[in-house]
Amino acid sequence: MTTPVTIVGAGLGGLTLARVLHVHGIRATVHEAEPAPDARRQGGLLDLHPHSGQAALEAAGLIEEFRTLVLPGREAYRVMDRAGNVLLDLPDTGTGERPEVPRGALRRMLLDSLPAGTVRWGHKVTAVRALADGRHRVDFADGATEVADLLIGADGAWSRVRPLLSKAAPRYFGVCSVETFLFDAETRHPASAKAVGAGSLFALAPGRGLLAHREGGGTLHTYAQLKKPQDWFAGLDTADAGTLTARVAKEFDGWAPELTALITGSDTPPALRPVFTLPAGHRWDRVRGVTLLGDAAHLQAPNGEGANLAMQDGAELGRALAAHPGDAEAAFAAHEEAMFARAAEVEAHDDGFYGLMIDDHAPHSVLTLMTGD
Repeated sequence: MTTPVTIVGAGLGGLTLARVLHVHGIRATVHEAEPAPDARRQGGLLDLHPHSGQAALEAAGLIEEFRTLVLPGREAYRVMDRAGNVLLDLPDTGTGERPEVPRGALRRMLLDSLPAGTVRWGHKVTAVRALADGRHRVDFADGATEVADLLIGADGAWSRVRPLLSKAAPRYFGVCSVETFLFDAETRHPASAKAVGAGSLFALAPGRGLLAHREGGGTLHTYAQLKKPQDWFAGLDTADAGTLTARVAKEFDGWAPELTALITGSDTPPALRPVFTLPAGHRWDRVRGVTLLGDAAHLQAPNGEGANLAMQDGAELGRALAAHPGDAEAAFAAHEEAMFARAAEVEAHDDGFYGLMIDDHAPHSVLTLMTGD
C-alpha cells in the first residue's frame, strides 16, 4: 500500500496504529496538538490485558520492550473505609495476567519505535472538512492545512474528526475526578504510603472515594472521585490550586488524615477531570476515506479497558490496511465492524465497578464484587 495515512492524535491508540503501519511498510503522519512529548504528565499506571493491549504490542513487535517497563508487585489491591480501616487486602501473588506499566513510559516506547518526524508536534486540528473523492482537508491552529487521502481520528473524547461520521457528543457521566501526586512518599508522607500499600488503594464511601496507585520512585498517584452534578464544578477556577484543593478536601472532612493527605499534600496542582461518555452502542455508517478509533469512537466510563481497546483498535486497523493493499475502504469497513463488536462486548460485560465504587452502599458494594460474598 502506497497511500499515506494521516492520523490525528498521538495517544496510545494513534501511536500503536502508526507503529503497526510502519512494521508493514506503510507511511503515516501523526498530528498532535501538544507541543512536545513531555508537555504534560501522561497519567498513571495501566494494566495491559493479554488479548487486547498486550496483543496489540505483539502486532507492533514491541512485546519484549514492554516487559521491561512492568512494575513488579503492583497487582495488589486494598479496600478501606473512610476511617482508614482495611476491609480487604489482596497481595500481588505474581500470577496475574495484567501487569502494570506507567502510561508515560509506554507512550515513550511507542514514540521511540517510529521513524523520526512521524509525529508532528504542536499541530492542533481546528477543523476537518470533506473534499471530493473521499479525501479530507485538515486545518491546523497555526494556519497550515493538509489534504488527507486516508484520515483516522485517534483524538479522544472531543475528537475533531468524529463529526465527519457521527453527530454524537460526549455526555457528563455524573462523576468528576481530581488528580493529585505525592512524590518521595516513603520519606515525606510515610502514613499515606503505608495506607496505599504496594499497589492500588480504594478508600470508599457513598458519593466519594479515593483511588490511589503506587507508581515508581515512591510516587503516590490519586484520583479523588466525587459524584456531583456538572454545575458543582462548572464555575470553579481550576487554575486556582488552593481553592480547588480546599473545595475537594471539604468533601472528605472527617476521613483519616493519612487519606486526606493524598489530596492536601499534593506536590502538583490538582487537576479536575470530569468523566464523559459517548452513547452506548455508538456507531456510524461508512464514510469514505475516514474512520475513528479509541475514545473518539467508543468513549466509556473508566473500566480498565479504554487504553487496551484503543491500542487493539490501532493494531487491528493497521493490520487491516496491510491486508488490503489498494483497498483502504475494505480495510476501514473491516476495522469498524470488528471495533463496534469489541466495544459492545465490553459494554455488555461491564460490571459497573466505576459506579459501584461510590454508590450508596460503598465500600461494601465493591467488597461484594471483589470477594463474591
